[in-house]
Amino acid sequence: MTKATLEDVARVAGVSRATVSRVVNGTRNVDPQIADTVRNAIELTGYTPNRAARSLVTRRAGTVALVISGAGGGSDVFVDPFFGRVTAGVVDFLRTRGVHPVLMLADSDHSRAEVVEFLRQGSADGALLVTTHAADTLPAKLLEAGVLAVLYARPGTPMPVSYVDLDHQAGGRLAAGRLVEIGCTHVAAISGPLNVPASQDRLTGFREALARNGFPYVPTVEGGFTAASGEAAMTRLLTEYPEVDGVFAANDLMAQGAVDVLLEHGLRVPGDVAVVGFDDSAPALLCRPPLTTIRQPVEEMAAKMAEMLLSSLDFPEQRPRSVIFEPELVLRASA
Repeated sequence: MTKATLEDVARVAGVSRATVSRVVNGTRNVDPQIADTVRNAIELTGYTPNRAARSLVTRRAGTVALVISGAGGGSDVFVDPFFGRVTAGVVDFLRTRGVHPVLMLADSDHSRAEVVEFLRQGSADGALLVTTHAADTLPAKLLEAGVLAVLYARPGTPMPVSYVDLDHQAGGRLAAGRLVEIGCTHVAAISGPLNVPASQDRLTGFREALARNGFPYVPTVEGGFTAASGEAAMTRLLTEYPEVDGVFAANDLMAQGAVDVLLEHGLRVPGDVAVVGFDDSAPALLCRPPLTTIRQPVEEMAAKMAEMLLSSLDFPEQRPRSVIFEPELVLRASA
């Protein structure tokens, strides 16, 4: 199949090749209505800019920075399946588009300052930012520096920056609905860190759905998104709430840790205690029994984040955008 050219776009849009070129290269002296017409024609024809050629004109680096902020160090990043899935989604999207990702870890004020300076100097054309806590100052610093960035998850403080996110409250509601459906009557939760907006939203959705089903109170222990924190939280729940028969853990690693503790105590999963996780990551399949979980389409979300960044590079007059994905209940053996 022949790739669409500037001439194809110009013919569909009914404008000159020069006008299409100005729109693609982000020249600002193009009538907004004409620019919209050209962008529609680009979408219809499937045209993608030749980034190698354009870099000679635009002076772009041809790279984007994938920045993971606040994860606590390299080993945590490479062990956590979430970050691996984000990286896979970004790499798979960019590798066919002539753009190369540069992985940067920002786990201190010094390393965050280095990221900002790296991007301010034009060493990469923009940032794909994954941050793990609401108080992270990096999104605001990038915005202040005029660096183009797209975030995975909404920023903790509202600001004019593009992001992708999941409807986490809907995911919590799905988990609650499953535990109610299978007849659980003493339900508890293992939340993620409560300084993370996604953790707050998952717990809020879970609690609200249970309240609508006659559960006025949900015992909750805060975890840290690790298997060890899931083990500790489940041990505490069994001590303080021994009648528990249904548990929602806010990610699969914590759910796997909870299942391990339940089995060590001689309890059957799901016969005695049903467990629902969140993410649908590798631990959900490695767990025994395999986890019923809430799917977060991480790879698709990461790819969308990269697509939004490239689109903003091609059309710098675009306003910031948000794209919200929907969670899905994935039924397996644990609930």
